[in-house]
Amino acid sequence: MTSQILAVITLSKENIAGGAPIFIEPNKEKMQQTAFTLEKILDAMVHEVREDTLIVVRHK
Repeated sequence: MTSQILAVITLSKENIAGGAPIFIEPNKEKMQQTAFTLEKILDAMVHEVREDTLIVVRHK
């Protein structure tokens, strides 16, 4: 099984870098709302990496 990170949603931009699109949100509620929307649009799953960071992953 292969997986691909499609997006990163975070409250803390200082700790994030990479090739996936990064969404910086002002609060946890907005972070979760953005992740849920991307999850549906991209037909993927959201995983919590840290309390302030979520990733959207497509599992194949």
